[in-house]
Amino acid sequence: PETEEPITSMLIEGDAVWAATGPYVIKYLRGKEVGRVSNPLGSPLGSILAFGSTLLALTSDGRRLLVWNITNLEFQSEMVFHDGFTATHMLHPATYLNKVLIAGVDGSLQLWNIRTSTCIHKFTASNLLPSSSDTSAAITSLVQSPVIDTIGVGYASGEIIVYDIRADERLLRIFMRGGSVKALSFRDDGHPVLASASDVGHIFLWDLSADGRLLHTIRGAHDSSVTAMEWIPGQPVLISSGEDNSVKQWFFDSPTSAPRLLKFRTGHRAPPHIVRYYGEDGKQLLTASGDRSLRSTSVVRDSRSFELSQGSLQAKASALSTPLAQLKLPPITSLSYSGVRWKDWDDILTAHEDDALARTWSMVNKRQGQHTLGSDITKKSKVVGAIKSVCVSACGNFGFVGSSTGDIVMYNMQSGSQRRSFDLGKRPGSRKEGRSVTGIATDALNRTVIASTLDALSFFDFFTAKLVHSVQFPVAITSIELQRDGGLLAAVCDDHIIRLVDVEARRVVREFGGFGGRILDLTFSPDSRWLIACSLDSVIRTFDIPTGRLIDSFKTPSVARSVSFSPTSDFLATSHVDSVAVHLWANRAQYGDVSLRSSTGLQATSMKLDQDLSVLNDKLATLTLLPPSRWQTLLRFETIQQRNKAKEPPKAPEHAPFFLPSLSGPDSTPTNEKQDTRKKPTKRLRNATAESAFLKKLSSSADDDCELFTLAPVVVVIDIPPRRVVLPIRGDALTSSHGRQNPEPDDAGRPAALPPRAHRPAALPRDFEAVQTYLNVLLRKHGDVLQANAEVRGALEGLLGLQKQETARMLDLIAASVGTLAFLRDTIS
Repeated sequence: PETEEPITSMLIEGDAVWAATGPYVIKYLRGKEVGRVSNPLGSPLGSILAFGSTLLALTSDGRRLLVWNITNLEFQSEMVFHDGFTATHMLHPATYLNKVLIAGVDGSLQLWNIRTSTCIHKFTASNLLPSSSDTSAAITSLVQSPVIDTIGVGYASGEIIVYDIRADERLLRIFMRGGSVKALSFRDDGHPVLASASDVGHIFLWDLSADGRLLHTIRGAHDSSVTAMEWIPGQPVLISSGEDNSVKQWFFDSPTSAPRLLKFRTGHRAPPHIVRYYGEDGKQLLTASGDRSLRSTSVVRDSRSFELSQGSLQAKASALSTPLAQLKLPPITSLSYSGVRWKDWDDILTAHEDDALARTWSMVNKRQGQHTLGSDITKKSKVVGAIKSVCVSACGNFGFVGSSTGDIVMYNMQSGSQRRSFDLGKRPGSRKEGRSVTGIATDALNRTVIASTLDALSFFDFFTAKLVHSVQFPVAITSIELQRDGGLLAAVCDDHIIRLVDVEARRVVREFGGFGGRILDLTFSPDSRWLIACSLDSVIRTFDIPTGRLIDSFKTPSVARSVSFSPTSDFLATSHVDSVAVHLWANRAQYGDVSLRSSTGLQATSMKLDQDLSVLNDKLATLTLLPPSRWQTLLRFETIQQRNKAKEPPKAPEHAPFFLPSLSGPDSTPTNEKQDTRKKPTKRLRNATAESAFLKKLSSSADDDCELFTLAPVVVVIDIPPRRVVLPIRGDALTSSHGRQNPEPDDAGRPAALPPRAHRPAALPRDFEAVQTYLNVLLRKHGDVLQANAEVRGALEGLLGLQKQETARMLDLIAASVGTLAFLRDTIS
């Protein structure tokens, strides 16, 4: 079963399995959930422990210990650690009733009574490690020994102690070199041996009867940190698990002999990026991962899964003191096989990342093959390119490799010798070295070889190696997949479209689109009726080829990297970017009737824009339709003015060249001085003209009885360019009673900026952001003058009240919208 959140801890209690995930501890019986308890605080849980009828769990922050009753799954109590104590591990000492030992990050231990929720005794770090230079090292492992009252404690510094908690006395101290202690385990078949594991994958065996003498070291027992280790009760067998996704059994023939690997179960360390069904029975999968391995995964029994050997790399790694992963082949980028002659010779061909050689593999021998293809290309070609694509013919006799430089070569899979090469030819405006081969395929009868490049799809004669036909594509082709039985070839293009090509007709017959991201992989159904593809939008889509319609799609929690359809049409295998597992999806069409109606998604509706952009309601808040520079310039007017100021005063014009007549010369023509003086108005005259035009509009808006112009100095200037608005607003004409051209007697002393109806600003919601900006500039410049007038002060107070009212209304509307969106998002998810 799959949990909602990652599992942080597990334990076995009788026939049941308990797993901590998020704020829950779930109980499973025979793979089915039968109960669960939850953290009343809602915080995630860390390690868990069960003894008797009690279930204990530490919170992820290590500050609390929670207790439940296993029988009725009821919460019993909560214990809070004080004095800054942060718990990391817990252990129930054998024969200690209702007692639990808690280890902390500061290197100390605490003994608690879970029945009374009290701390009985504290073991300080100075008592546990009195002569250590690092007494504050965190405790990383805590284990019970076969002897009562005696425990083993492992530290992050690599130190190991055997401690008597009843006498509060240290019995033995061991220092492990090679990293921190990740796991401890005591052998209980009568031989005093302690096994310890490090965070780099080594396992150490210590003889406790000889004062902790080192017996054996298993270097590289795991490729990464060891997570857990346990002796089988009464047997000389040690089981270890690591972060390399493996579980191993180590057998000891004698108490002093070195252990040997007995059994193991391993998987990919990194998420697999290539998944392909192998064979016709649909029981085996070929998977390639970023951990540089090629594995055969059995769908029926996990014991039949294995990794294809790359040689005696373990001995080489030990001799060279080099990590095993560095000696493996680069990650596989392309894979092809043919099961027709799998018992006779190598049947699998792979291309590797940035490697100019392709490798053969033998499935029956479970190892790398004898041949390395591509060596002839590297010897003869001046430009050596990496192998980008491979293909094994349907008969299993020939293997094809295509390089990044445009070379396509056919080899014999039995002997590894070159048979013929295929020339792509030259395209106008393109070089051969730049034509990377992105895919190779051969038909079922060995008549046609198909190769894809970034610009075209090329068809070659299998026997003569001549270019027969070429299909140009409007965009680059990233990969191809051929369904040999149906004669259909799918080409994945950079425009997020899959183009289906009929191999016999050599033309595009279908196009499948609608992908929300780059297409990563595709596969055909065995009957050539369906096409399944995965893309970066985490959606796996199924298309019906005869109708050309999308019939099914589902979204996965993470992006699917590769897909493969079973030859028996019962399962779809997928690999994902955040999981080392291979996921199997059942084909519902195998077990019942499934509707294959087209899934067209949301219907697009054409909408016409409203021609009338006027406000539908007076209370409706609108934003200005003008560009932001129209009104934002006023806020930064001083900065713009300083930036545009000339660094130097204007210079006098230079004398005219000698070949131009001078104005004072005898041959010069007198100019019309009156015309020159009226040609360009002075700067002061231009400013006065702008102010008079602005005040004229302002006055007309003030005299208008329409309620639309209630904030006249703000609404009017919205349609005026900023350059013509800056000077009138910042000048003194606005606040002068002489600014209005025909002032009325009752307007004496009233600032021209506020007309008689300024205290009724019904247009405040209109052009909301522009109104706020112009009002800000106006009040900052003339606020003191406006406050000096008693009549205007009342209008300003009314404006202030309305401003607060409108702001509160806007905030309420925004809060309501945010709440509605949050409700809809939570409901959909």
